[in-house]
Amino acid sequence: MRMPAAAGVYKIGKPYEIDGTWYYPREQPHYDKTGIASWYGPTFYGKRTADGELFNPNALDAAHRTLPLPVNVRVTNLQNGRSLVVRVNDRGPFVKGRIIDVTPAAAKLLGFYRQGTAEVRVTYVGRAPLNPSAPATDQTPAQIASALPAVPTGTVSVAPLGGAPAASSAPAPSNQVAVNTLPTYTLPADDQVTGIVTKVPVPKVTHIYVQAGAFINYSNALRLKRRLRVAGNLKISSIDIRGKRFYRVRLGPYDRVSQADAALDRLTKAGSSDAAIVVDR
Repeated sequence: MRMPAAAGVYKIGKPYEIDGTWYYPREQPHYDKTGIASWYGPTFYGKRTADGELFNPNALDAAHRTLPLPVNVRVTNLQNGRSLVVRVNDRGPFVKGRIIDVTPAAAKLLGFYRQGTAEVRVTYVGRAPLNPSAPATDQTPAQIASALPAVPTGTVSVAPLGGAPAASSAPAPSNQVAVNTLPTYTLPADDQVTGIVTKVPVPKVTHIYVQAGAFINYSNALRLKRRLRVAGNLKISSIDIRGKRFYRVRLGPYDRVSQADAALDRLTKAGSSDAAIVVDR
């Protein structure tokens, strides 16, 4: 029996391992992290996504390693302020150091198609409808730029990004938590994939770090720093989030993705399987 083109199902998925790293899909309604986005395309044309749909390069879809499928997330390009809701319906990216893969259409709207990667913030929006008629776009970059709404002129809410992990019965093997000093802003309330790009204020300068872990206990951070010292000049920095102090073990800052990729590779070889690239000030 031939399967229809759109045959998605809602799923969380079982833990899985790729190149020595385990990933644990789970409900994450408070997901709000920074990292490096990339786009994926030609080798996936005509193939099924992880939730059973056909990959469509012209849809505003995305791949994520651990979020349920399908869900909507807002991706904000921290380098140009373009913000867009996309629908996560696939697993990936499996290039270490990337937080999300988007379709070519989404990458064009977010303004990073040509360079291939961008510093982004990814925020959970909510469950996505199954088998939608997803909007697609064939606009040129100039058409996209001319259609962007203006930066809001009203009051902008600012708060630290992320916080302590939400309580959950799901497995939590990683020592990564979303703790950095990057401000967040009140984003548009729309929670569906509309293809509308909103321009939001972002920091004038951001840097890329490779974070080996974040701990409430300083001695744990110091122990990790010593264990991974072969990877480079790791530093411990602290930040207070919702009344709790976290100690982050990091390499950086870096100004280029290639530098962060090299640092991540060193940390991985030193034994830090869940080290991650984050964007911060």
